[in-house]
Amino acid sequence: MQVKAKRLSSISSAVFFELTQLKTELRKRDVQVIDLGIGSPDTPPASHVQEAFLEALRDPRVYGYATTEGTDEFRHAAASFLYQRYNVVVDPHTELLSVIGAQDALTHISLAVVDPGDVILIPDPCYPIYEVTALLVGATPYRMPLREENNYLPDLSAIPHDILRRAKLMILNYPSNPVTAVAPPSFFADVVEFAHQHHILVLHDAAYIELTFDGRTSPSFLATPGAKDVGIELHSFSKTFNFAGPRLAFAAGNCEILEALHIVKSNIDYGVFLATQRAGTITLQDHPDIHIAHVRELYQKRRDAFLNPLYHAGWDISPSQATMFVWLKTPHHMDSRVFAKHLLEKTGVACVPGVGFGPEGEYYVRFALVQPEDVLTNAANRVAHTFQ
Repeated sequence: MQVKAKRLSSISSAVFFELTQLKTELRKRDVQVIDLGIGSPDTPPASHVQEAFLEALRDPRVYGYATTEGTDEFRHAAASFLYQRYNVVVDPHTELLSVIGAQDALTHISLAVVDPGDVILIPDPCYPIYEVTALLVGATPYRMPLREENNYLPDLSAIPHDILRRAKLMILNYPSNPVTAVAPPSFFADVVEFAHQHHILVLHDAAYIELTFDGRTSPSFLATPGAKDVGIELHSFSKTFNFAGPRLAFAAGNCEILEALHIVKSNIDYGVFLATQRAGTITLQDHPDIHIAHVRELYQKRRDAFLNPLYHAGWDISPSQATMFVWLKTPHHMDSRVFAKHLLEKTGVACVPGVGFGPEGEYYVRFALVQPEDVLTNAANRVAHTFQ
């Protein structure tokens, strides 16, 4: 009897599985592995947020079912945060929902608005869930190339007309994982006009919106005139506030998309754990700008600690503009999978081959800045000495 659903046959994690197996083998041989693969924050939430968690856990009322849409306190705090940080106005009751992390929401949103046979426009390279969510809902993913010569922005005019006729949803992600680029407001204005013209919904994944470097800021898609008419934006707590384990995010924007998402979520889950929502509320209310400034400084210093040895070794590098990642060309146009495997075997430093994020990622690799500065410098020296 065939156990796995046929839809799973088109979903591959071969690149990641291969490297995970190799890391396990090396550790069994007592090799010190510096894992810069998965972008899981290595620092906890702020101390006052940890205290808020503990206080909430002592309240017996938090162990009941939560509401699908989220508590009033959390939704009002999130709406206030959007206004204070990005000058975005949303109704906390009709234009904002709490969700169990951005990745969870990405699939549920597709279930809510996309039918089998529709097309979902996704960046290439991109976070793998963008393609996976299309395949899981029976849609066709269409890859929009992100290339350095176009500042890692998709060329909307290059999308074929037959694809546009079937396209229902466009997923964007700026600052971008893995390419670390920031989109200007003018690009979002073009997206809104394009979405209106072709009757396409827009989902902007803003997971890294606060992790910008060198004085840059990243605009909110929702700050674009007309954005709420065509789309929504996801704001994750995982990277900005180190909530990767607790799983918390919110979706804001178009009320019809959120109503559809609410229907899906109300039949699948009962919302975010109340203790997590309470801690999230405190996070957004109690001087989040101080924590955000700290996190930006942390990752910018880590970026520099990793890149400086490579600069000195003569590597041609464009510094990451944002996110918690470094996106590098492989030396001598080396296959990204070969590079990552060779690096791991020879030095114990783990990264992700760019091809794991899509065909346009070939000849690049991604390093996650999830170790202290001295460890990152050590790792970069190993890279530099191995590929001279």
